Amino acid sequence: MPVSARQESAEAAPVPSFSPGASDAGDGLALLVIEDDPADSAVPASVPRLLDTGGGPVRVRTARNLTEARRLLTDDVHCILLDLNLSGPVSGPGSGGGSGSGGADVPDQLEILRQVLRMAPRHAVLALTDGADAERAAAAVRVGAQDYLFRDELDGRLLSRAVRYAVERKRADLAQRQLTETRLRAQENARLERGLLPRPLLEGSDLRFAARYRPGRSRALLGGDFYDTVRTADGTVHVMIGDVCGHGPDEAALGVELRIAWRALTFAGLCGDELLGTLQRVLEHERASEEIFATLCTVDIAPDGRSAGVCLAGHPAPLVADADADGGGDGDGTG
Repeated sequence: MPVSARQESAEAAPVPSFSPGASDAGDGLALLVIEDDPADSAVPASVPRLLDTGGGPVRVRTARNLTEARRLLTDDVHCILLDLNLSGPVSGPGSGGGSGSGGADVPDQLEILRQVLRMAPRHAVLALTDGADAERAAAAVRVGAQDYLFRDELDGRLLSRAVRYAVERKRADLAQRQLTETRLRAQENARLERGLLPRPLLEGSDLRFAARYRPGRSRALLGGDFYDTVRTADGTVHVMIGDVCGHGPDEAALGVELRIAWRALTFAGLCGDELLGTLQRVLEHERASEEIFATLCTVDIAPDGRSAGVCLAGHPAPLVADADADGGGDGDGTG
């Protein structure tokens, strides 16, 4: 049975606000009607009879133009019902005022809809038009309205259902858009992190290099650990693995900086204490706080592959595996 809804004019006091994306089962839905002359139109006469599916009234606000609509459009409004025959000036290239449903006026009336969509990007929007104007109604949906209603078919039950469906459809659209944006950001971050991983430079060497990287951060590709391997002009293969304390993005960035610095210093001919001392200065200048430290292990493999020198700076010793043996042992750092 029909229940009267509370109707608010442009001068009504605002109700408590909340996000249009959140449901409010206690107060029901709130609808903003944008229509030229509520006193002479059949639309507001039907709107107060709306019922939501939970049996509570749909709270209605009416605005005669976009200026009033901007003032009444608060976060507690769930849906906007826009009369496409709204007259008055509209802003935008090639647009002007006008009313009626003639084909020549379609761009102007859709410009009003576009203004409402720009004004309320997170609110559901229903377009109201005449039954003979199906083409413009469909165009309104293509522009961005959630649905359209014909004035001569409008009744409380239909409008109540349309409002609720439009609100839920808008929520689903926003959720899908946020999910898509999150996925795109994740893909961009993954490409960025993969680009920061080293590319071994072993051209001319018979050695093969393999790495498996598992950062401590959930869903991350890059952590505070870093590694690299290069072959210098004299045929020596230099291998490095290090670790910055912590697992956050700042530690990952610092690890990349230290790795790049190590590669540059190695190609410049530095090794041993001289290389480590320079890396220490890089660390001190780049770290966010004095509590952050890094450990490092470097291995320099002779050109003939028969010997190697190991340098440890607080890092665990590497494992040496013999192809002819079943097990392995800890390197002693003597080469």
